[in-house]
Amino acid sequence: MTETVLTRGAMSGDAAHSPADGLPAARRRWAMLALMTGVSMASLDTAIANTALPELARQLHAGAAASVWIVNIYQLAMVATLLPFAALGERVGYRRVATAGLALFTVASLLCALAWNLPLLVGARLLQGLGAAALMGVTTAMMRAIYPAHLQGQGFGLNALVVAVAFAVGPTFASLILALASWPWLFAINVPIGAAAFVLARRVLPDNTRGKHGFDAGAALCNVGAFGFLILLLGDAAHGVSPARLGLEAAATIACFVLLLRRQHGHAAPILPTDLLARPLFALSALTAVCTFAVQSLAFVALPFHFEQVLGRSPVETGFLLTPWPVLVGIMGPISGRLSDRYESGLLAGIGLLVLCAGMAALLWMPDAPSTVAIAWRMAVCGIGFGLFQAPNMKAIMGSAPRERAGGASGIVATARLTGQACGAALVAGCLVLSEHRGTTYALAAAAAIALLGAAISFARLHPRTKG
Repeated sequence: MTETVLTRGAMSGDAAHSPADGLPAARRRWAMLALMTGVSMASLDTAIANTALPELARQLHAGAAASVWIVNIYQLAMVATLLPFAALGERVGYRRVATAGLALFTVASLLCALAWNLPLLVGARLLQGLGAAALMGVTTAMMRAIYPAHLQGQGFGLNALVVAVAFAVGPTFASLILALASWPWLFAINVPIGAAAFVLARRVLPDNTRGKHGFDAGAALCNVGAFGFLILLLGDAAHGVSPARLGLEAAATIACFVLLLRRQHGHAAPILPTDLLARPLFALSALTAVCTFAVQSLAFVALPFHFEQVLGRSPVETGFLLTPWPVLVGIMGPISGRLSDRYESGLLAGIGLLVLCAGMAALLWMPDAPSTVAIAWRMAVCGIGFGLFQAPNMKAIMGSAPRERAGGASGIVATARLTGQACGAALVAGCLVLSEHRGTTYALAAAAAIALLGAAISFARLHPRTKG
């Protein structure tokens, strides 16, 4: 049988293959198509909901504060359950968790489209977030099984490209759907695409050698509480809620983390992968990711306010002015992926973060009335830097973990991204509370400083003692 003929035996998830060698080229393409379709839907649904939130609130007759839960519950569900789903993937198989996540996401999308009030939509979005977490929690581990070791950088670069494109087209896609149809179609469009991806994933995604350790449901619940309360704490602190409420949330966060660490002590494969975080290269790579995604979130939350309130640009202009960043990330993703197969990840990611820092500084020091071109090239520089960072850093995280702990490493990739984004958004809100007129300037300065810190952390990985 040749590689180009996909018989049922060749496409079966249980087909024999060597994990170290990845999949044959033809099956690899089909597997990545199924996987990236799911990733693109999960990424699109974040951007789509953000853009369509005012229209959703209007048509559901909901207040602005209550309608924000359409976005928040999705993100909270993802952050809180990524690591438990990644750990479950090590125990029962990444393929099973990924396909179950695709199925749940697709069904939840249908429930979102059928919801007739805000509570039902929020409940369906919770299920959607759980499905997205199951899929994205094991995505990076799946790519390690799909690609041979010498080509894994290309896979991570493709993942960066897909996420960047979804992020870039999300607002336009949402606006187009709302212009042609009613809001339920924002979610209904996922149903046929998700169903097709599920059928394909069942046939082509590879199975992995499963861990012999058990899955600790108690630790999983502690993890949900720890990260759930942490995200609530960050958001509420930035919006200046009462000290009493912040104190309760902080106490709950600490208590859940303490219980989690005590519960998983001595476990062969802890849900919060303290065994992997004890490795200097892994820990530094994860911390670099948190810093970088905090910079991204700072920029994409603060810049719309800066463009419209400080520079006097229209919302339509603002959308176009933000576009060069994700476009350049998409272009750089495959390039940086190929470079990461030849050069050290710490070096490439560090250079990328220095470029990102320079771009943020250039945005901070823009003239009072910059031209469109002046803004666009600064955004492009940021996109180049961010795109150069992403694939090498992902490869460093996965490459520094043993193959049997790929699930835990994959969970950290996604958790670091979402935690960094939550921290960045909270910092922007805090800067705006600090000063309504100069808050965006403070946020851009913070982004430049965090990018510089991330570069220093990335370069620290080049020291020989971090390789253990």
